[in-house]
Amino acid sequence: MPTTKNIHLKILFSIFLLSVFFSCDSKKQKQTVLHKNPDEITFISVSHIGGTLGEYRIIKVKKDSIFTEIGATANHTHKEWASSVNTDTWKQLTSYINSKDLDYIKSSPSQQSVDGIDETFQIRTPKKSHIYVNSFADTIHYKQLQKLKEHLDLILPKEYQ
Repeated sequence: MPTTKNIHLKILFSIFLLSVFFSCDSKKQKQTVLHKNPDEITFISVSHIGGTLGEYRIIKVKKDSIFTEIGATANHTHKEWASSVNTDTWKQLTSYINSKDLDYIKSSPSQQSVDGIDETFQIRTPKKSHIYVNSFADTIHYKQLQKLKEHLDLILPKEYQ
């Protein structure tokens, strides 16, 4: 009889601990989500990857910084550049993107299998991460991504454009 009491107490105690653990965790998540605008853009990435030489150009932009790298795997070249981004530049970059349209942008099939180059956009909000591959075929929604690319080229040094 004493062993069954111990087992019941252990099970009851375990259930209590699990419920306390999960209830505390969910309160933290709810608080952090409430403080952020779910449609605010927090990260932008544009990349061109592929081709016969394995060329790549990757641009990553956050609220306070920009990082880019270019190269080709066939001839083992690689260059990187990074800089800070001021608030006005970030606001201008994100102004090109209508966050309500992000769910409607369409991707197209990859072209890398035929030695083509894939253009990939990644746009993150606190709510979701959106990834588009070769979305230039979506003539309705691509215009905003094209404007974003053009503005990024104005920010980057010539050798990284």
